[in-house]
Amino acid sequence: MKATLFTYQDYLNLEEDKRYEVLEGELIEMPAPSTIHQRIVGNLYHSFRSYQKEKGPGDFYLSPVDVILAEDVVVQPDIVFVFKDRLDIVKDKGIFGAPDLVVEVVSPSTFKKDTEDKRRIYAQFGIKEFWLVFPEEKGIEVLELKGGVYEVVSYAFEKGKVCSKVLEGLCIELEEVFL
Repeated sequence: MKATLFTYQDYLNLEEDKRYEVLEGELIEMPAPSTIHQRIVGNLYHSFRSYQKEKGPGDFYLSPVDVILAEDVVVQPDIVFVFKDRLDIVKDKGIFGAPDLVVEVVSPSTFKKDTEDKRRIYAQFGIKEFWLVFPEEKGIEVLELKGGVYEVVSYAFEKGKVCSKVLEGLCIELEEVFL
């Protein structure tokens, strides 16, 4: 017997007091993030917004915001970026299509989903840059999509900085993220 596959329409009918994602038709309930997770997301978002105010290349969005990649793929990355010339994919109900950059803060309970499943899915849908943030290790990996596969283009653990390839001139010191 085949399992029921969830679609975006099914997703819209779910309870609004819980957070979910739909990965290739599988409904995944997401627990509330930890305070450490939220502090890291806030610190990163602050750095991204400072860059945006100076350079203005597009818009950043903070979770929870739905990113609808396909009828059976709805995700809520921690931070999402869309270039100005593509802002037509941003609607009131979410982002309908692949953003240019996504950030996932990895927790022990989401490690496989974030580092394997979402990595594959984000590559499949052509998301240009994918940041993985590891709170326990105090590290960040920046991955760029090249030939349909993500390659690590910048990383730092405990100290140093990481730099974006998609957002020219954006470098973030780890000390600003892991306060």
